[in-house]
Amino acid sequence: MRRTAARAGGAAGLPEAAGVPEAPGAAEPGPGPGTGPVQDSAAPAHAPLLPQDHLRTEFPFQLPRGYVDDSGTVHRDGVMRLSTARDELVPLRDVRVQENPAYLSVVLLGRVITRLGTLPMVHDGIVENMFASDLAFLQDFYRQINAEGHTRAAVRCPHCTEHFEVELGGSRLGES
Repeated sequence: MRRTAARAGGAAGLPEAAGVPEAPGAAEPGPGPGTGPVQDSAAPAHAPLLPQDHLRTEFPFQLPRGYVDDSGTVHRDGVMRLSTARDELVPLRDVRVQENPAYLSVVLLGRVITRLGTLPMVHDGIVENMFASDLAFLQDFYRQINAEGHTRAAVRCPHCTEHFEVELGGSRLGES
């Protein structure tokens, strides 16, 4: 079976079907602009980095209700970035978090939300004044973008040999 390298195209010059094997019987493209070399399946799987291999660090979201500022403006569209280890460690020194561990998610979200509507800055004071449904949405969104499907493990029962998945991650924001 032969595979072709990704072709340039699509929005913003990103490959449309990079790394996807061709369907059986599909014609292989001839050489031309934007086509890569044909690779034999026995060749090593070391491919040059393509645009889709870049790490995505920011993710847009839209709040279910929206944050209402002091002037009555509703802010719904925002951007959250991936969390760093520092983002999860620094709030643990916060007195509010030490007194009430549930406050961890508020402080953590205040650090990773980079934009919300037309607000000049997002911080934990903004997050603590959000509606509960928006806070729950953001907590779930945080888990989704930071876990990226790596919090489950496939296991096998030693008694019945049934295969199933178990959740490895913590139940609260900032836990692992």
